[in-house]
Amino acid sequence: MQYTLLAKDKNSEARCGVLTTAHGDIHTPIFMPVGTVGTVKAVHARELKEDIRAEIILGNTYHLYLRPGTEVLQAAGGLHRFNAWDRPILTDSGGFQVFSLTENRKITEEGVIFRSHIDGSKHIFTPEKVMDIQRKIGSDIIMAFDECPPGTSEYGYAKKSLELTQRWLERCVARIDATEPLYGYEQNLFPIVQGCVYKDLREKSAEHAVALNRAGYAIGGLAVGEPAEDMYAMIEVVNRILPQDKPRYLMGVGTPENILEAIALGVDMFDCVMPTRNGRNGMLFTTEGIINIKNQKWERDFSPLDPAEICYVDADYSKAYLRHLIKANEILGLQICSIHNLAFYLWLVREARKHIMEGDFLEWKNRIIRKVTTRL
Repeated sequence: MQYTLLAKDKNSEARCGVLTTAHGDIHTPIFMPVGTVGTVKAVHARELKEDIRAEIILGNTYHLYLRPGTEVLQAAGGLHRFNAWDRPILTDSGGFQVFSLTENRKITEEGVIFRSHIDGSKHIFTPEKVMDIQRKIGSDIIMAFDECPPGTSEYGYAKKSLELTQRWLERCVARIDATEPLYGYEQNLFPIVQGCVYKDLREKSAEHAVALNRAGYAIGGLAVGEPAEDMYAMIEVVNRILPQDKPRYLMGVGTPENILEAIALGVDMFDCVMPTRNGRNGMLFTTEGIINIKNQKWERDFSPLDPAEICYVDADYSKAYLRHLIKANEILGLQICSIHNLAFYLWLVREARKHIMEGDFLEWKNRIIRKVTTRL
């Protein structure tokens, strides 16, 4: 895996590059559709590639471990073959999901003991086990197993949590370095920088991660309840330490505005369930602003979903038709919303990349944020 920096904006920290993996190139900045249980909800792999133009998707270790299980995935030859996706895959370690099971898990030095949200069965995730699971899933980018504390954590808890995360990270690195990929291609571990909203903890975490010399780095534990200004401040702190020649992944973020502001701070990779989850509830992100398609004002609006027609669904279907589908609880409505929103997010990062290359990113960012955040 190699990251090649191609251009940098002269008025911000925004940059664009190419991340080369065994399953193809990723042109950054990039947004990764979330395929939690091996599928991006309501979207075919062909649509992801040809219509949405996704270059990498995300899977989740916790969910894939429980269903369909690593034995099935290994028998299939890994997740790429199982779900018919032949481009890169990144897997989240499952840490966020495990720690969100507050009443059904126990944190120890060894790992986390938890009960399945599906059937209540008891399991343990250790750093070593999570590395082995991701090897079996076959992802191109493997995430370290970390504790993800709440964004509002007190300093004492955040410090103790970070120290545990750092010890676990060293165990993750040791396990990855001691094992081989199962399917004949390279897999790379990304450490996760934690530390809540505390500058000294973020700096300590970033420095520790960089010292381990991995192919890329992630920034975790943000967009979990803290103000946006604190999130941006922590990104700035961390990116001053992370190396220029490695990709930076901001986990679980976020709105179009969050993504554009983070790009301006030097972030390269993003994922979030927002485009699909909000889409299934009738929210469309468009080049003109945000639409709640359930509102009556769209009942007789026969114009395209988005005048920019960034995806085939924009030209094929009108706002009135989509509103009818959503109000009637037709599955096609959920599909159209999901396809459009994902296509919009991928369009947005491609536009950001184009303006970084052209040298006017900051001016374009400030202008487009005003448009895409307007409620229509």
